[in-house]
Amino acid sequence: MSHDPSRPLGVAVVGAGMAGRAHCQGYRTATTLYGAGLPPVRLVAVADAHRPFADDAARRYGYERAVASWQEVAADPDVDVVSVVVANALHREVVEGLLDAGKHVLCEKPLAPSLEDARSMVAAAEAADRVTGVGFTFRRSPAIAAVAERLHGGDLGEPRSFSAHYWCDYAVDPRAPMSWRYRGGPGSGALADIGSHVVDTSELLLGPVRSVAGAAMSTFTAERPLPVGAVVGHAGGQVSDESAPVENEDVVTFTAAYDGGVVGTFSISRVAHGLPNALGFELFGSRGAAMFDLNRPAEIAYSDTSSPAGTGGFRQVLLGPAHPYVRGGLAMDFPSVGHGQNEFFAYQCRAFLDQVVGRGADDGALPPVPSLAHGLHNLEVLDAVTRSAASGGAAVEVAAAP
Repeated sequence: MSHDPSRPLGVAVVGAGMAGRAHCQGYRTATTLYGAGLPPVRLVAVADAHRPFADDAARRYGYERAVASWQEVAADPDVDVVSVVVANALHREVVEGLLDAGKHVLCEKPLAPSLEDARSMVAAAEAADRVTGVGFTFRRSPAIAAVAERLHGGDLGEPRSFSAHYWCDYAVDPRAPMSWRYRGGPGSGALADIGSHVVDTSELLLGPVRSVAGAAMSTFTAERPLPVGAVVGHAGGQVSDESAPVENEDVVTFTAAYDGGVVGTFSISRVAHGLPNALGFELFGSRGAAMFDLNRPAEIAYSDTSSPAGTGGFRQVLLGPAHPYVRGGLAMDFPSVGHGQNEFFAYQCRAFLDQVVGRGADDGALPPVPSLAHGLHNLEVLDAVTRSAASGGAAVEVAAAP
């Protein structure tokens, strides 16, 4: 189903925390990015169970109103498109409820807290005459997209190996307050929260993960104090004298196998001291290599066979309009002008709105947002990692990707 271009496209965001605000800003700027083709976008509502968060986000990003529940968004006839950016355990109820109400739905990753929930959500999406997608924002990184373009174009030769990490420090402090991120059982911690991103990034480059092995998980803080009041994102805050057990992992490592004998190695941590948000990878091919570091998001390190003998090696490549997403994606789309994760969210929102109105590649639209079925596959990879860890690192096959 495509949107009637004669009327504005009403958008709402459910969840006004850290990532929710990024979605709010993304929709606000979507019509300023790239070419024409979208109808006017109407910023209708922000919903959050903690109403002050919704009030603040609506004010900051120019939304017409703040509400306290997703049900109010579902019942609002002015809303056509909704981003769901709430705790993972709530995804199924909210997404299926919004689909029942006739909304187009973009759900943040990971898709669901369990495979059962994810399969139900995929079935609901397939039955609905609406556009749906799951948000893996690093697919919108100009640098990562540029590496994918070079690899898939053959410039790096055949891929040989891949090494990736996502290291954060938000759980280093044992007195940091308890939140939904610490609940849910093995595999729902660092693996689902940030590991899902690097798994998806690897598949953007190398294709589907076929199996995983050698997985190990560790938890270093057994319980955390309960917060006094609401907590946004990874922020600290006042805590009580009561505590609750941590139910999932702080660290996970594993290997993954892809077609053609390519092997990937992964290191995921939410207790990496001094690294608030450090995603990176190294990709080695038969004729070249590329490296990416999120702390330097507007560049890549690149090596190929084009250098004269004796002068080879990695060189810094500053991203500019010749690389994916930059031309028209920045107000100043000039080489070496900085960008980062906030832009990735905006590019994702624009891509999803393009899908809703029926614009495709022939119209100059961005690559589409991955389907909920892709989000289910991502969870199947994470489930295989969890089962490998539970069995002492045994190899576990992953169901074929859709």
